[in-house]
Amino acid sequence: MEKPLILVTNDDGITAPGLRALIRTMKELGDVIVVAPDSPQSGMGHAITVDSTLFSKKVVVDHKEGAPSEYSCSGTPADCVKLALRVILDRRPDICVSGINHGSNSSINVIYSGTMSAAIEAGIEGIPAIGFSLCDYSWDANFEPALGPIKNIVSEALINGIPKGTVLNVNIPKTKTAPKGVKICRQARGNWKEEFDKRTSPSGKDYYWLTGEFELLDKGEDTDEWALAEGYISVVPTQFDLTAHHAIPQINNWNLNEQ
Repeated sequence: MEKPLILVTNDDGITAPGLRALIRTMKELGDVIVVAPDSPQSGMGHAITVDSTLFSKKVVVDHKEGAPSEYSCSGTPADCVKLALRVILDRRPDICVSGINHGSNSSINVIYSGTMSAAIEAGIEGIPAIGFSLCDYSWDANFEPALGPIKNIVSEALINGIPKGTVLNVNIPKTKTAPKGVKICRQARGNWKEEFDKRTSPSGKDYYWLTGEFELLDKGEDTDEWALAEGYISVVPTQFDLTAHHAIPQINNWNLNEQ
């Protein structure tokens, strides 16, 4: 019986420890092909390369026997998935997994996430897809407690499928031991209170660093932020149909055809 083909990507770059941990775990479930950015692409959202040349090459990051085929890409996470599906792969993947991101992509962070945008790009193509993020921004983050649950989530997705038009946003709390469990959640309401730190370069030019603090605006106990704070893995089914269906009746009452 043919093994599942698993496309693995991320936004932290092809050498990121989170990606390497995800690759090791996915090799236990199927045949793995890696297409990932050649440099960090965090916060790129769903950007794609349209005004410059895109480069890709086969690389060897893992020299161990049985290592998967890996390709680096000069573009964004969404570019990586597009290139994988149109150029690199010789058959359609059974699932696409993105991550493991170094840092949370819960709440409003999903909008900015390159990790989730890669998964969403696969979802747009009708491929089951999951984005994984660990709530630890450290390059030396401990991914081990997350690997068992990640393997189980992907295994269940392969067995049961993911609803059409849906991509799973999975966030994992920073813990020394295994998380308490898994909660299916909604995205918490929140935003960033941002500031720009103005500085001056040695040449006298002004430049800016974006800074800010996350502000949680949601006290619900059914949200991803609540689950993570309580030590659970959060799974938020997300969709790329951005239609605000609930608003259509109200907007239909506007006199938009009046001349």
